[in-house]
Amino acid sequence: MNDILNQISSRIEKIENQNRKRNVGKITSLADGVAHLDGLSEAMYNEMISFKDGVFGIALNLAEDEVGCILLGDALNLKEGDEGRTTGKLLSVPVGKNLLGRVVDVLGRPLDGKGDILAEEFYPVEKIAPGILPRRSVNQPLQTGILEIDSMIPIGRGQRELIIGDRCTGKTSIALDAIINQARINKEGLASADPSFRPVYSIYVAIGQKNANIARTIQLLEKHGAMEYTIIVAASASENAANLYIAPYSGCAMGEWFMQNGMDAFVVYDDLSKHAAAYRQVSLLLKRPSGREAYPGDVFYLHSRLLERAARLNDDNGGGSLTALPIIETQQGDVSAYIPTNVISITDGQIFLETDLFNQGVRPAISVGISVSRVGSSAQLKAFKQVAGKLKGEYAQYKELAAFAQFGSDLDARTKSIIDKGDRLVEILKQTNNSPKNVEIEIAVLWALQNGYFENIPVEKISDAERSLENYASTRGKETIEKILKEKSISEELSAELKSMCDQWRKTFA
Repeated sequence: MNDILNQISSRIEKIENQNRKRNVGKITSLADGVAHLDGLSEAMYNEMISFKDGVFGIALNLAEDEVGCILLGDALNLKEGDEGRTTGKLLSVPVGKNLLGRVVDVLGRPLDGKGDILAEEFYPVEKIAPGILPRRSVNQPLQTGILEIDSMIPIGRGQRELIIGDRCTGKTSIALDAIINQARINKEGLASADPSFRPVYSIYVAIGQKNANIARTIQLLEKHGAMEYTIIVAASASENAANLYIAPYSGCAMGEWFMQNGMDAFVVYDDLSKHAAAYRQVSLLLKRPSGREAYPGDVFYLHSRLLERAARLNDDNGGGSLTALPIIETQQGDVSAYIPTNVISITDGQIFLETDLFNQGVRPAISVGISVSRVGSSAQLKAFKQVAGKLKGEYAQYKELAAFAQFGSDLDARTKSIIDKGDRLVEILKQTNNSPKNVEIEIAVLWALQNGYFENIPVEKISDAERSLENYASTRGKETIEKILKEKSISEELSAELKSMCDQWRKTFA
């Protein structure tokens, strides 16, 4: 009996699908990448609508007498009266490892001239985020190779960490350094033949950027050998608002495939300010009511349903993870604006870049006072906790005392020692672009700082001293720092070895 019912239901479903495919409408109005169609009575929300010349649209407005549809790609050949057909499919993009090393558009079509992409499968761009039960707590680090972040604002696999700041303060540089560092770790880890090692794959979504900037990013990643572990989804400033609106969801779907198949991935959305502006444009063209700053009322949901898809799954669900690094551009450092506050409230912390610090030559220009990681030290190696546990408090105390010391009043010995140590810490935390550090080197440098090995060195020589210590540790002290990675904590025996290494280094550094 059940078999007969199943056969009947499958036949009904086939007939319905055939009817849906035959559902044809005509364009009644067409302007600014938005088409209104009459006759698509069977259209679903977010369904792909097919037009001539391979142009696709997405049904976003389902009114009583018409369907509002945003057009993806070049729609110059479309005109009023042309037909649009329902496809019975939600907008989907190709996913899988075959996309690694490729530059694709928002529909997963290649833009790099390297031939077609053989997709393993397709994922819908819009998908419900994993619930609470399939998830597990974030406790595995995602090393960026940037000392200031790894020590004081650690990022874990499955976390959502916002990078926020004014234009030209180094937001994209931090994200690209993280991608370069993952590629370096992947190569070293796979070469070590450690069965427990899991590589991290990167997805970089460029939203509303100049084509020249996207080309520079590709060139940089190729130069550092990071493209083989990276997918770039490009929606440039020259494209229509619909492409910019879809781009981050496409990148997220590609990253989700890795997570659902027990692998680790992280995705950079650069940037969500332009994404919100594109959605505002689409909404206003669809004649949806506008709200604060002309954004539609569901602009919070726009980003929350995207960022909630980042997660770390438990072992029963494969144990994969998707980490999100959204970027937001502020105006004059105003973090209390509409879109910044929305995204801050969704994410698990933020890295705030300050224009004044950038202009003073402090790079990366991270404001430690405002920046926070709500996952915290649970996403750090134990050795990192041992050397960096008090670092953020000491840095905040130094900032406060340094501001007070500007008045020129006499300072007691304790205050002077805090300011001296803070001056040296600021110099050690300075780091040039595209030069991520190994985690064991970061730990060794901070151990040396905490144990007074930089005390008698003039502040202007600290950068040279740090480079000298890194070179010494990588060569003569290699066995010692490798033990940090192996043991993942600093025992008394390892501490004695670090002391011996730093003593020897001080003799070589004049």
